[in-house]
Amino acid sequence: MLEVGRIVKPHGLRGDVIVDLVTNRTERLDPGTVLDGDGRTFEVVRASQHKGRWIVTFAGVNDIDTAEGLRDVVLRAEPLDDPDALWVHELLGASVVERDGTERGTVTAVQANPASDLLVLDSGALVPLRFVVEHSPTRVVVDTPEGLFDE
Repeated sequence: MLEVGRIVKPHGLRGDVIVDLVTNRTERLDPGTVLDGDGRTFEVVRASQHKGRWIVTFAGVNDIDTAEGLRDVVLRAEPLDDPDALWVHELLGASVVERDGTERGTVTAVQANPASDLLVLDSGALVPLRFVVEHSPTRVVVDTPEGLFDE
C-alpha cells in the first residue's frame, strides 16, 4: 500500500480532521473511498480543500475526542491502475537510459521539486521527470537535453 496522506489534527467538534494529502490524486478523498491507517479502515464521507490541506469527515468519527485519537495516523491505499501515470514505487530501482541506449544509472529516490519532480540516480545526478518518455517497472527511458550529465 502507498502512503496518500496523514491526519494532522481534529477540526471542530464534530469529528472532522485535517488531512495533509501527499498525492496529487485528490480522488483519494472522494466520498466512499476507503483508506487504511494504523490497522484500521477509514471511509471518506466528505472532504473539502482548506488552506492547502483537506477537511475530511470519516464514517464513525463523530466527535473531537475520537478525532483527536487519529492525530498523526498515516493514511494508505492501494496503487491506482493508471497506465499513463508514473508511480514512485515503480521508478525506484529502475535503470535509466537515454533513447540512444546510453546508460545513466539507477533511480534511488524521487525528489519533490516545484518545476518538475526529479529522479535521483545512484550517481547523484538529478533528472527532471518531464524528460521521461517511456517507463516500465524496471526501465525508464529519458530524452534529456545536451549537457545535463556534464560535470
